[in-house]
Amino acid sequence: MTKDEALKELADVEVVPCVSAGIAEAKEILDACLSADIPAILDRQDSCQGHGHACAVRIDLCVRPEDLPKVMAMMHARWQSLLDQEGTLPDQAAVSAECEDPPCPACGMAAPLQEGACQGCGLQLE
Repeated sequence: MTKDEALKELADVEVVPCVSAGIAEAKEILDACLSADIPAILDRQDSCQGHGHACAVRIDLCVRPEDLPKVMAMMHARWQSLLDQEGTLPDQAAVSAECEDPPCPACGMAAPLQEGACQGCGLQLE
């Protein structure tokens, strides 16, 4: 789907903002939506113009309300892909096979809790 096709499809329908981001990230997400045949448009937010400073421009990605689950699924898949590319998360099947204790959501340490907290980072889990 092209930007022009998305504009035509969304011209006379209700759209809602689903993502607010800086211009570069908003354009990247828009391109991903269009590649997935999800019609979307960008809309600039009003910026705060305080005395002596101004906030960075924020952009809303807007879609039809019924397309929100599609955008959520697409963004989740993109996030998971980035995590997989980094290779920083342990393979959950391997971790489960090695240790009975699940990994800490903060630091990844798989060890028995100590007084309800992770031994690695101290995150209180119970």
